[in-house]
Amino acid sequence: MNLRLTKPICFFDLETTGTQIAKDRIVEIAVLKVYPNSNKESICWRVNPEMPIPAEVTKIHGISDEDVVNEPTFKERAKALYDMIRGCDLGGYNSNRFDIPLLAEEFLRAGVDFDIKSSLAIDVQTIFHKKEKRTLEAAYKFYCNKELIDAHSAEADTLATFEVLESQLERYPDLENNTEWLANFSAHKKFVDFAGFIAYNKKQEEVFTFGKHKGKKVEEVFEKEPGYYGWIQNADFPLYTKKVLTAIKLRKLTQKLN
Repeated sequence: MNLRLTKPICFFDLETTGTQIAKDRIVEIAVLKVYPNSNKESICWRVNPEMPIPAEVTKIHGISDEDVVNEPTFKERAKALYDMIRGCDLGGYNSNRFDIPLLAEEFLRAGVDFDIKSSLAIDVQTIFHKKEKRTLEAAYKFYCNKELIDAHSAEADTLATFEVLESQLERYPDLENNTEWLANFSAHKKFVDFAGFIAYNKKQEEVFTFGKHKGKKVEEVFEKEPGYYGWIQNADFPLYTKKVLTAIKLRKLTQKLN
């Protein structure tokens, strides 16, 4: 069974300097773009993160400072990458919680207004964990009966992720073969921002998911405690989270003026 698509989908994987979305940077990115007619194109780029790669991280993905010192920065790669994924749905392994939020941060730092409101996001790890609860290497062995060579290489992980999803569709007849259903099935709690600091409640109102205002409506918090917005803007939160909160604040201000 081939994945049925209504528009292209880009499976991607990042190798980074660490796991902190607001601080860490990309050192390698691989993208596999699959078209509705089953044609494919791919890229795999090294990126100069403009910061040291910790030794313990290099031990995981094998990429050192010397490997990327002469590579283009993300800002130099941003336009070509954005042109490739613009208008596409997205797929990855743990991508909803890590890869998409971190990619959004890199785009915003590069001055590219990355927004995926019109895109669906399929997280193959979530489907896997709901069905089997394993790792990518185990998923590849379980679904595809292959050993994952070069694990933690962005290119190998990206191709394996795509193959795993196709095998999942063959194995589980209850998985619907369309991107919208798969995106909904692989989604976690519906968040407003990529990093999960703001979510929708049952009334589809934005609420905080952390700290002293956890569960409270964002608009009401800003109304009663105006300084909380300023604190977040000056603190070490992801840029996309700050962008979302600014939009909520401006929306409320516009409503008052009208």
